[in-house]
Amino acid sequence: MFELPDITAIVAAALAEDLGISPDSFAPGVLGDVELLERDVTTAPVIGTDARFVGRVVAREECVVCGLPVAAAVFETLSDAAGLFEPVDFFPLVAEGSRVTPGTAIAEVDGLAAAVLTGERTALDFLMVLSGIATTTAEWVAAASSAIDVCDTRKTLPGLRELSKYAVRVGGGTNHRFGLHDMVLVKDNHLRHASITEAVRRARSAHPELVIEVEADTAEQAVGAVRAGADIVLLDNMDDATLAAVVATCRAEADARGTVVLLEASGGIPLSRVPALAATGIDRISASALTLTRSVDFGLDEP
Repeated sequence: MFELPDITAIVAAALAEDLGISPDSFAPGVLGDVELLERDVTTAPVIGTDARFVGRVVAREECVVCGLPVAAAVFETLSDAAGLFEPVDFFPLVAEGSRVTPGTAIAEVDGLAAAVLTGERTALDFLMVLSGIATTTAEWVAAASSAIDVCDTRKTLPGLRELSKYAVRVGGGTNHRFGLHDMVLVKDNHLRHASITEAVRRARSAHPELVIEVEADTAEQAVGAVRAGADIVLLDNMDDATLAAVVATCRAEADARGTVVLLEASGGIPLSRVPALAATGIDRISASALTLTRSVDFGLDEP
């Protein structure tokens, strides 16, 4: 249901970080080495080599579950790299994107105890972070009541942007641009070196295939962006009354020109303000709070 990005390198890097080895040890096709599990200097000497682990991942608070395929990939990658004859099995008990209550078992884990305990923290960390993002996003989407789109930003933990934005989608949100390469966004620092009209003209000439968004701090800038032909105008740090007035002015300008423009609100928006924003006529909001939120707590327990 949800398109997952390629997580091969991300999972390898996460496991390598915990075991203090090169991510190359987890590259596809690398000969498995059971001694890899010896890198866990607690589990290796304490747990018997034939001991098995059968347990469940349990949600310790209400949340939207996100990251089940990533957690499964952690155990699969570790099993392959360690050359285990019988890989650790990760069985989801709920669907990705499900809302669960505290105490709900979301997955069952079965396999060699040494491998399960070695991969436990990495798998849970992915679940905790991604479920936190999905849960927060779902709260914002509910507050917007489908009147406006809720978008993320580029404010993500470096290296985890694709997964962070995946979690936003799982929570019902909409992805803004992924990076510097896939959409033009003219911000205040750009406008210190070129007028809005000139900035849009240059960007359109260089990248006619891309959407162009312009950040506006004032009504004059917003109208100027519409006149310059911006596809999206980002109305930054405006109160509700100002925002409603600027939205109306920009709509009138676009109608007079026979064009269509999307209007976006951003700038330190709290969740409590979202319902009021929907009444301003804005099309969408963007908030770093979606991806810079707290994690959700999960535990891996044996019965």
